[in-house]
Amino acid sequence: MKAMKKELFDSLQEYNRLLEKKDALERISWALDFFERKVILSSSFGAQSVVTLKLVLSVWPEIPVVVIDTGYLFPETYRYIDRLVEELKINLKVYRPALSPAWFEARYGKLWEQGKEGIEKYNQIMKVEPMIRSLEELEARCWISGLRREQASTRRNILILTWHWDRAKLHPIADWTTERINEFIYKNKLPMHPLAFEGYVSIGDIHTTSKLEAGMLPEQTRFFGIKRECGLHEAKETFQGR
Repeated sequence: MKAMKKELFDSLQEYNRLLEKKDALERISWALDFFERKVILSSSFGAQSVVTLKLVLSVWPEIPVVVIDTGYLFPETYRYIDRLVEELKINLKVYRPALSPAWFEARYGKLWEQGKEGIEKYNQIMKVEPMIRSLEELEARCWISGLRREQASTRRNILILTWHWDRAKLHPIADWTTERINEFIYKNKLPMHPLAFEGYVSIGDIHTTSKLEAGMLPEQTRFFGIKRECGLHEAKETFQGR
């Protein structure tokens, strides 16, 4: 397994040249074949998540779909998850932090109100740890995410295939525009997150998500504009060989 990982890590540039020429469905099919279906899909069930869900499920309906439930999601998000699970027949895998929200606050306080350092510690405890645990328990060799280059400056140069937490990570719609996303949702008559109609463009935890207001960039609607990423997509591409 270590040798296979090393070969993949060393060949990322070559695989990306191949995948850039493919469409989203072909990229997903390639990953499922290459990694022998040791693949999971992570989803925030946010404003545009339904697109990646629809694409991946059309190729493999039974794929494990991981959602990280911090306990602080919007009520609308929980109801939206329930709706999509029923309508799309999602094989949902819910992963939660070791601490409940009440216990977390009793121990650490409201870390999201304590600047960048507090936000990053919150994300590590409440999001990163359960995500890594899901990848290990589900024995994922690759995970699929709906990140797009157009979403934020932190994602502008994202590759189709990256190396993340010592495994492959596929971004099948990395090159899709917002216009294409909206067209896909309309054409396939997909249900949108209810908060998308209220001015929310990126939807995470209730205490660190705001509406898009005049003069704001979309990435400024998360974490009070202090940072964009929640920690799940910031891992360094280094080979550990575990």
